Amino acid sequence: MEPALLGLIVILALALAFDFINGFHDTANAIATSVATKVLTPAQAIAMSAVLNIVGALTGTAVAKTVSSDIVPQQFATLELVGAAVLSAIIWNLYTWWKGLPSSSSHALIFSLVGAGVAAGGWGIIIPKGVTKTLAGLVTSPVLGFLVPIVLMFLLSWLILRRMRPRTVTRTFRWAQIFSAAFMAFSHGGNDAQKTMGIMTFALSAYFGTAFETVPLWVILSAATAMGLGTAVGGWRIIRTMGFKVVDLKPVDGFVAETSAALIIETASRLGIPVSTTHTISTAIMGVGTTKGFRKVKWQVAGRIVQAWVFTIPVCIALGWAIHKLILMTGV
Repeated sequence: MEPALLGLIVILALALAFDFINGFHDTANAIATSVATKVLTPAQAIAMSAVLNIVGALTGTAVAKTVSSDIVPQQFATLELVGAAVLSAIIWNLYTWWKGLPSSSSHALIFSLVGAGVAAGGWGIIIPKGVTKTLAGLVTSPVLGFLVPIVLMFLLSWLILRRMRPRTVTRTFRWAQIFSAAFMAFSHGGNDAQKTMGIMTFALSAYFGTAFETVPLWVILSAATAMGLGTAVGGWRIIRTMGFKVVDLKPVDGFVAETSAALIIETASRLGIPVSTTHTISTAIMGVGTTKGFRKVKWQVAGRIVQAWVFTIPVCIALGWAIHKLILMTGV
């Protein structure tokens, strides 16, 4: 087997490994609130999330196109560049999973790609439009994630909740939260799996020396399946942080947080914006918590989450750059 083809196979395998890790790393995004409110058992929540992650991943490729062609031009694609980006993202994902921090797998991959791109050709080859789009999603999704649940909870309270007994509210929203958790899992698959589709398409461009206008069907199916399998494994460290350590949740709170986050993520997916599902659901949980009073939110835990967000960009740029240099030095 020729070395270049072997390199491509290894990189595609690493990309699918990243997608698998992304699945179990970000399982908490879709199921933590429904597990915390005891609406679903962990096994039920993971099974539902795994299936709907796959379904969501099959619904579009706009985000994949952003990753594959709007960060680093496809004509600059090399197997070393793609390999460095994927390895960097995997390392950061595993570290934050080990620490139980809900960091962004999406931004880990994209800014690792930026770092590897800089190592390969300097800042001049980085496409400002794609990075700006990603940064816009990085800023706006958590802001909207915080504000939308507050507005939605206010409207629900004004229109419905004040007329219902507390027991009726709990019973009604236990059922409603099943649908909101399903919507969250669907939207998570639709945005997150597309990043892997994009990086795999980028690797194919490097090997064949030609730009791909569309994402191959087998890439879509394999990325969707890898994420679904990873989700089925689950990420219990982060589930504990997201579901139990930020704010005490009730079914209506989980419904509002999940519905708000899913709407934001789904909108971003249709616009081709690679947002962080982690950022969005984390701030949605915080937003719901503030409707109960600022003291109800455990801001110390929230601060640790924000730290992980802040560090992801510079750390992954540096990691991507360093791994690319190391690959060139060692000739791997």
